[in-house]
Amino acid sequence: MTRAPSARCRPRASPTPGSPDRVNRGRSSPTRRTAALRWLGESVVRAFIVLWASATLVFFITRLVPGDPAEAALGGPGSQASEEAVEAVRRQFGFDQPLVVQYGIAMLSLLRLDLGSSYALRQPVATILLDAVPGTLVLAVLALLVAWILAIGLTLAQSQGSRIAARIGDTLEIVASALPHFWLATILIAVFSTALSWFPPVSTGTPTGLVLPVVTLAVPIAGFLAQVMRGSLQEALDAPFATSALARGETRVGLRVRHALRHAALPALGLSAWAFGYLIGGAVVVETIFARPGLGRTLLSAITVRDIPVVTGVVLVSALVYVILTLVTDAVTRLVDPRTAVGGR
Repeated sequence: MTRAPSARCRPRASPTPGSPDRVNRGRSSPTRRTAALRWLGESVVRAFIVLWASATLVFFITRLVPGDPAEAALGGPGSQASEEAVEAVRRQFGFDQPLVVQYGIAMLSLLRLDLGSSYALRQPVATILLDAVPGTLVLAVLALLVAWILAIGLTLAQSQGSRIAARIGDTLEIVASALPHFWLATILIAVFSTALSWFPPVSTGTPTGLVLPVVTLAVPIAGFLAQVMRGSLQEALDAPFATSALARGETRVGLRVRHALRHAALPALGLSAWAFGYLIGGAVVVETIFARPGLGRTLLSAITVRDIPVVTGVVLVSALVYVILTLVTDAVTRLVDPRTAVGGR
């Protein structure tokens, strides 16, 4: 009597046309493409909403501030401009129109990528921004890189199991994230420029002139990122895959560096766009203290003389950078953690 082959020995039948296996296998790729296209479309829509909201907000804030923008365009009350000159400027820039009409004109100009000209410098706003953006971007990128290095080092140091190291790390995180840029910059200048003469107190266009501004911006962000990563790292170390890795012979240091750290970095990675926006805002203080040219000093000068086109341009550039970085960090997160690519999981 011939015995029937066991289930383990039976050859696996290939899925027939229309079977669930073949249908699911065929749908997996279109599902990923559909999810990616939906994410891209939603991201573009959100980007336009953020830019429109930023432009609208800065328009109404600058128009509702007390004072005559036409008079400000002529140098302010101290310029002693004639009434005829002020009236000519009102007509030139449309300040004599109703506020709704001014808003429509401003939005149409932005759609044409026309940022207008500076009231104070009599130059196109685009030219002013092109001169100011590179300095701030270099400062912010370096600061974010240093912040990540400090945050990773602080997180790994706290994960070694020592209570003393954990308490010291907790204190450093809280203190660092709460430090005002103005106070930290003053202390760094007093110690490393005045007392030790290691670095120049103002920007000199050399790499050494970047050290103090970069550290001033990086330390508060590093404290915040370390707080986020520490909790995520502990969750990763308590996960089942950590136990499996240790059972396979992985060392505890290797587990933290090669496995758990990648999972712990994901939440902090999602905050990188916010952190970059925070750095752009901090650049106003840092660039002023260290006499470094950039968007921060440009914005402060424009606000002082009520140069509305320049203020609008700086805000929109900052919003655009934030939008681009949000898209990049979302895309990187989806690549690192494929569970977020389909169905938002």
